[in-house]
Amino acid sequence: MAEVLSQTEIEALLAAMSTTDAEPAVSEAVEKRRTAIESSLTAPISHTAEGRVFLPLHKRRRAAAGIALQAASRGMAAPPAYEVYDFRRPDKLSKDHVRALQMLHENFASYFMSSLAGHLRTPVEVELTSVDQVPYDEYVKTISTSLLNILNVDTLSGQAIFEIDFAILFSMLDRLLGGKGAAGKVARDLTDIEKVLSSNIVEMGLTDLRTAWETVQPLDFALASMETSSQFVQIVPGNDTIVLILFNIRMGEYQGAMSLCIPYLLIKPILAKLSTQRWFVSDRKKTAAHSQQLAQRLNTTAVPCVARLGRTTLTVADLSALTVGQVLPMEVCPASGDPHAPKDKLGTVDLVIGGSVKFRGRTGLRGKSLAVQIEQVVEPVAELVAHREQSLLKQ
Repeated sequence: MAEVLSQTEIEALLAAMSTTDAEPAVSEAVEKRRTAIESSLTAPISHTAEGRVFLPLHKRRRAAAGIALQAASRGMAAPPAYEVYDFRRPDKLSKDHVRALQMLHENFASYFMSSLAGHLRTPVEVELTSVDQVPYDEYVKTISTSLLNILNVDTLSGQAIFEIDFAILFSMLDRLLGGKGAAGKVARDLTDIEKVLSSNIVEMGLTDLRTAWETVQPLDFALASMETSSQFVQIVPGNDTIVLILFNIRMGEYQGAMSLCIPYLLIKPILAKLSTQRWFVSDRKKTAAHSQQLAQRLNTTAVPCVARLGRTTLTVADLSALTVGQVLPMEVCPASGDPHAPKDKLGTVDLVIGGSVKFRGRTGLRGKSLAVQIEQVVEPVAELVAHREQSLLKQ
């Protein structure tokens, strides 16, 4: 008879499987940033009175799962699992809030990736790495050489920071200036031209950030200033908690870090809307409104309409021999092979919209202006009609 696993053994196996999954590779800059943040947060409580060192969270979970599995296999009670909690730095966002922020900024990463790829004319990958809650001063300590963009959020009356590492920023600038993106590690101030190009990239990112936040709360992110030194940036007191959203940007063989620093006090008024369940419900409610808004924008779209008076065919020799004052014979009536062509009507013109003839009419005057009176609606060519429309036409 096969041995049946107990509940403790099943939970231990699931914990071991969930903690041993391979993490995606990130750039060296992102890894250094994450390591610096973790080390700064655990430094004050890294040793106990006995001198034991606390391992990182994922290693502690993996070790606890292994101990629980060994104890279950021996028939012993597993020791109680625990995690270190620092009451001086409490987590102010719930797991649901963090999950909603993660999903929101994953959408932002997707939008920004498409915008950068079209702007730089090269494949670009933007990946969300982590969403953490850290003190502001610990975040500032991890910044060495970066472009710090201070953002005004008028809707919430506060400021945020949109930071791009110099390593990937100068690669983008080199690409925009005709190079291949091989800028390397540069530690200097930006020139006037580089500032303009950088502001274009930042404004593009802010547009995508506004689009991502529209699903939760429309926020107006506006660029207030650009700095290259973290010493001149102080948006909140050092002990205040901020939400650090870390990204990894990869452009070919070059990659670097990008981060978004949002103070907790800035998003505190809209925490009730940062819920995954409410987010999905609001998306379903906005579908009808979005369709109506899209229809309104389509109705106000300007479409060029050209009245084609006639057509003719010339050889290359005739075309090169044309001179001023020469008269060209034109076919003002449609070809006789067209089944929809009005017969024996001189002065009939084609109304061309988007390169296709949609209407036919007759020229004339309306007041003091030239006008065309529509006499016929031209049906689309059968080869251009979709298969579903063809089946409907046959019926």
